[in-house]
Amino acid sequence: MSIYVGNLSYQVREEDLREVFAEYGTVKKVQLPTDRDTGRVRGFAFVEMQSDEEEERAIEALDGAEWMGRDLKVNKARPRPERNSQRSYSSGGGNWGNSGRNNRRY
Repeated sequence: MSIYVGNLSYQVREEDLREVFAEYGTVKKVQLPTDRDTGRVRGFAFVEMQSDEEEERAIEALDGAEWMGRDLKVNKARPRPERNSQRSYSSGGGNWGNSGRNNRRY
């Protein structure tokens, strides 16, 4: 199981999260996603702890708590939906410019 932590300050660091969650048990992993273009923290994170009991304690204690000027949203992370690696393109809907008319070049 993993914990979703939302509404984070943009100044938060991985070490900050480890320190806060360590009060409730052993932190195994912290993921703090950043924006690809800016490198800025995206405002949420995922924390994995040693046991489900530790995660439950952290969720109960930290959900709604104010930290770094923000009210945290802390809950069980939902599984990531699987992405289809092959895109499906519809074959219907016309010839898309192969009809001989309106074949403009730009």
